[in-house]
Amino acid sequence: MSEEGKERSLNFIEEIVERDLENSIHAGRVLTRFPPEPNGYLHIGHAKSICLNFGLARKYGGGTNLRFDDTNPVTEDTEYVDSIKNDVKWLGFDWVNEFYASDYFDELYAFARQLIRDGLAYVDDSTSEEMALLKGTPAVPGKDSPYRSRTVEENMDLFERMAAGEFPEGSRVLRAKIDMASSNMLMRDPIIYRIKFAEHHRTGDKWKVYPMYDFAHGQSDSIEHITHSICTLEFVSHRELYDWFIAKLGIFPSKQYEFARLNMTYTVMSKRKLLQLVNEKHVSGWDDPRMPTISGMRRRGYTPKSIRDFAERIGVQKRDNLIDVSLLEFFVREDLNRVAIRVMAVFEPLKVVITNWPEDKTEVCRVENNPEDPESGYREINFGKEIYIEAGDFMEEPPAKYFRLKPGGAVRLKGAYIIQCDEVIKADDGRITELRCSYIENSKSGEDVSGMKVKGVIHWVNAAEAAEAEVRLYDRLFKAENPAAEEGDFKDFINENSLTVVKALVEPSLLKASPENKYQFIRNGYFVADPDSQPPHKLIFNKTVGLKDSWK
Repeated sequence: MSEEGKERSLNFIEEIVERDLENSIHAGRVLTRFPPEPNGYLHIGHAKSICLNFGLARKYGGGTNLRFDDTNPVTEDTEYVDSIKNDVKWLGFDWVNEFYASDYFDELYAFARQLIRDGLAYVDDSTSEEMALLKGTPAVPGKDSPYRSRTVEENMDLFERMAAGEFPEGSRVLRAKIDMASSNMLMRDPIIYRIKFAEHHRTGDKWKVYPMYDFAHGQSDSIEHITHSICTLEFVSHRELYDWFIAKLGIFPSKQYEFARLNMTYTVMSKRKLLQLVNEKHVSGWDDPRMPTISGMRRRGYTPKSIRDFAERIGVQKRDNLIDVSLLEFFVREDLNRVAIRVMAVFEPLKVVITNWPEDKTEVCRVENNPEDPESGYREINFGKEIYIEAGDFMEEPPAKYFRLKPGGAVRLKGAYIIQCDEVIKADDGRITELRCSYIENSKSGEDVSGMKVKGVIHWVNAAEAAEAEVRLYDRLFKAENPAAEEGDFKDFINENSLTVVKALVEPSLLKASPENKYQFIRNGYFVADPDSQPPHKLIFNKTVGLKDSWK
């Protein structure tokens, strides 16, 4: 075990694993699994599960299987399979085996036949409405289906004919024969197989019957000899059924444990709701930087380490709670502060002419790439007669204690000289179009012997070399803290200001920016080069997070 792991207290799942290891349960072996259904892209909630399953195995010298729960051919696609594998690897994890529930279709079919032979499963011809009526309520016991007393031979014949495609979809199902009076509604003869005539992304049209999740899940765990099957809390009531199937089939005793899923403010985690956002064009796609998907967060500039640190910080709980998205942004900001290159970008350009600077003179200034990383070094940028600063860094009638540029006032240009504002040029409508300033000799950063002291430091770009860039300023996708819990349609709470696109002038070093390169635009926030960016002709940057939390 790592020293880091010893420093913090164990979560309840780690306590279970350590107790199993001490008692030589499963011969001291730890094998977990991450079993996503390939019907959508993974989101930050899945990232928590990934970090838990893979992190647990890593901590205790075990392994993790990646298993795709592909038992519903109608909603699944290889596009989602590929995206899931990319996301897991991007987060920094790798699996020991790659499996699919469809790998076990033959074995699962054999398990179903075994239950029929043992008198523990039967074919039911009832409609879904009829089954619902007979199932009862939590306070009222259910009633037996009229087909529950079929003989083993009749059930076997019907099930094999279902598998051969002789009956239409919805006409028959295979149900486990358990207890229609159970206090656990899931134990009231659950459906374990249904008829589906759909092309499967891996098995084609071989199968006409497909197992339900509750039947495939535990048996797949058992086939793989998973030691700790970790699920979210909504599966607590499923555990009894999980154990029942394993016990009746007499197979490897995998065990299920549950933890609280991640719910986060100002977003939704339901795949169904996320799919609505994509299909109805409220976002540009699954990887839209406003989405809580891993691919969206990656495109927005979040780092794998920040997500892993976030998952570690929120821990593993036994009760659901709502985590403030600001905590995730804190870890993103903390990691980017460590790794992001500092560059200068001007969003609202205001032209500044240095009147006492020679017309054709260009001087090289050295700027630190990242003060948090001494090994990141310096880069060179050119200073000339005309520059651009942020319009917001000048005020004609400033308040007291205003330390940026003002008439007669002076500021330092980051990495360059101190300048003083001598004249304000305006258009006929009164709009400020240009500032005329003078630079202070001998005041260059790192070489200043001018004796002049100023409190303000502002960023700038050289007018002769600045490149134009599209900058996408992202905010939270929803205005409501918990949109899924609000009355009405969750989409009514979409933040109409969640994306603002502006043109900016950036220093020429960004002409070499590759997708996913991360930067701090000095005084503006953290940004990442978008995959759509095509330097040097087309520069696009996404805002990742501000320099500090500004959300109210």
